Amino acid sequence: MTEQAYRCVHCLDREVTRTFDVSHLSRTCETCGEFARFVNAAVLKQFEQFEADPPADLDWDRLDRMKKLFVAERLVRHGHTLDDFEIEATDGADAPDED
Repeated sequence: MTEQAYRCVHCLDREVTRTFDVSHLSRTCETCGEFARFVNAAVLKQFEQFEADPPADLDWDRLDRMKKLFVAERLVRHGHTLDDFEIEATDGADAPDED
């Protein structure tokens, strides 16, 4: 298996590689010092694409960072489409729901 890259979601500066493919790692970042989630680079790439050009079918700007990463992870690693998500208000907060 080829190596997979993972980047710190706290600082986005530190990247590590591993010989396994998972959605994320939790570890202390040597750059920012935070115990943070290191996201699979493919997921982060999708996240960054949506940040630059938000999808019209999903109210992307209403989601917090972790919910955006969740959506990106489902699209990249699980074969979901944007049609699988909708934004619903629950207790005054918005959250992505899978159909």
